[in-house]
Amino acid sequence: MCSVHDTIEFEKRGIPATTIITSAFRNAAVFQFKSKGMEGHAYVEMPHPVSNLSADDMRALTLTFADQAARQLKE
Repeated sequence: MCSVHDTIEFEKRGIPATTIITSAFRNAAVFQFKSKGMEGHAYVEMPHPVSNLSADDMRALTLTFADQAARQLKE
């Protein structure tokens, strides 16, 4: 997935993109989208933290957000 900056650059080129963040980075993502003229751009927000999860737990958590990310890429 992309950083907010990458998402903005892709979207400017007409390439659908989304950003996946954890809740700790919500305000930063909202600010970055707004400051680049893309206020309200959708992103996927996962719970924080994720660094302490096992590979299996991270895989399971990620799968719960896969449909949301796919929908955003279709919009």
